[in-house]
Amino acid sequence: MSNGIVVIGTSLGGLTALETIFSSLSDSFPLPIAVVQHRMPDGKSRLLPLLQLYAAQKVKEPQDKEIILAGNIYVAPADYHLMIEDGTFALSTEGPVLAARPSIDVLFESAADTYREKVIGVILTGASADGAKGAAHIKQRGGRILVQDPESAESGVMPRAAIKSANPDWVVPLREIGPILANIANPSEQYADSR
Repeated sequence: MSNGIVVIGTSLGGLTALETIFSSLSDSFPLPIAVVQHRMPDGKSRLLPLLQLYAAQKVKEPQDKEIILAGNIYVAPADYHLMIEDGTFALSTEGPVLAARPSIDVLFESAADTYREKVIGVILTGASADGAKGAAHIKQRGGRILVQDPESAESGVMPRAAIKSANPDWVVPLREIGPILANIANPSEQYADSR
């Protein structure tokens, strides 16, 4: 799958979930990854250095108008919506969506409009319905959705909302998400496509 993107949304319990996924992806994973992790709007975050310990790709916060490149994991900056516009990122300080900025819905909807069937959305643990609307938008545009099994999530609210709204392609335990992503991005991988 060339010229695609993976978008991931998470909240409560997200650090552990992201570490699990990133540690299972090789440095040859061919797609860029954009992440919204709900976090406090102020203060110095240790999120990026912690994630970098588990990721083979470079973990960074994107700048406004930065070109999206494979080999990078882009994490939405605190207190900014992260959007995708024609192969670049855009940052916005528009009002919160479902009390969140950055918003998973904002990232997912913009990714779906830009990448259409080449976007893979992932909804992980969280205590909010943010991401459910965006996941449905990805599906409407022909993309694929993976959702963490609510029973394996620290908080199942976010996964359950996405399941209800988006009819996901996969609902799987956390440990299976990384291998599925690798299989989608590299179809020659041994992991079976369970669609």
